[in-house]
Formats: sequence, structure tokens, C-alpha cells
Amino acid sequence: MNKEQLKASVAEKTGLSKVAAQEAIDAVFSTITETLKNKEDVAITGFGKFYTIHKDAGTARVPGTDRTVKTVAKELPKFKAGKALKDAVA
Repeated sequence: MNKEQLKASVAEKTGLSKVAAQEAIDAVFSTITETLKNKEDVAITGFGKFYTIHKDAGTARVPGTDRTVKTVAKELPKFKAGKALKDAVA
């Protein structure tokens, strides 16, 4: 499912127009993004938890060669599925 299909599905299930559904989807995604930027978690009971992890700087080996490169420290987004989501998919 891509974003266009998600918009159509949300519009159909909620009775919203496609424009309103797009605005709602964008609001949810931007809220999650902003919260993660502030290094806070987003936990949606039954669905899952969005969080960030800190990856330290280090070195990595380039595949196929013996060359190594330095990596920079960074924050990475992660998602852990909740029990209800796992049960629904299983």
C-alpha cells in the first residue's frame, strides 16, 4: 500500500474527503516525526511504539574491499510492533 492508497482507504473508512484524509495522515506523520526529533517516544497502545536509538561513531568495513571508513554518530528511528498488531498479522 502506498500513500495514495492509504489516503483512499482512510477516506472511505471515515467518510472524510480525500483532501481531509490526506491532511489527517500528514498531521499524524508530522506529529510522530516532530516527537522523535525531540527524542521522545510515541506509544500507541495495541499498535506499537516509535522510538529513537543513538548510534555511536565508529568504523565500518566496505564490502568487497579491505578498506574501512569512519561513520558519524546519529539518531535512528525504530518501531516495535505491539501485541495486538502482532496477533492481527500472525
